[in-house]
Amino acid sequence: MSTRTAVVTGASSGIGAATARRLAGAGYHVYAAARRADRIEALATEIGGTPVVCDVTDESSVTALAAAVGDRLDVLVNNAGGAFGSAPVAEADSDEWRRMYEVNVIGLMQVTRALLPALIASGAGTVLNVGSTAGRVAYEGGAGYTAAKHGTKVVNETLRLELFDQPVRVMEIAPGMVRTDEFALVRFDGDASKADAVYAGVAEPLVADDIADAITWMVTRPAHVSVDELVIRPKAQAAQHKVRRVFE
Repeated sequence: MSTRTAVVTGASSGIGAATARRLAGAGYHVYAAARRADRIEALATEIGGTPVVCDVTDESSVTALAAAVGDRLDVLVNNAGGAFGSAPVAEADSDEWRRMYEVNVIGLMQVTRALLPALIASGAGTVLNVGSTAGRVAYEGGAGYTAAKHGTKVVNETLRLELFDQPVRVMEIAPGMVRTDEFALVRFDGDASKADAVYAGVAEPLVADDIADAITWMVTRPAHVSVDELVIRPKAQAAQHKVRRVFE
């Protein structure tokens, strides 16, 4: 039997890089896809995978990813995404909103569309989309991101309906508070003080490897088992707006 294969987008850091490592550890040959060539080349060397420079918002780049993968694929993890800005709707930046929709929704669609034939050809493919609790609950200052992640959730639900008679499972993991090196920094345009404030007083937020561990569990269930949605938060986060913070 040939080696199982997986594509992980947004694999240059955070949840994507951790997922690539976990899947490689579970026996998959991982195609690590992201825009930053140096990062994914180093990761691929570490895990014995294949680096593919890919911008999920660019159709020609996604076509090249599909060509690199070939005719058969077992697992697709649509992890590429991001939040940009935190302005209220009355002060929203149109370009930031477009960027969030492009990467979290259009990019996810383009990669899925390009790789579906290979997933179907595997006979037991899995699409796992990385959503967010922001795709379920609105909060002030987050309208652009929550709208985009609600889009991720609905695309996931629709795709499952459309593929009900195909040998492909469609899953979503929706993380809550996860502390990674870059997510909050990117959102706040490099402002470390704002990024740190997100996690201030939270002793144990989730980390990238917690999500990667859960993703690996989801995709390695028997082929007839579909974990349609998995919402995962740190114990300290009872809800989007209710987080236990302890300051000494």
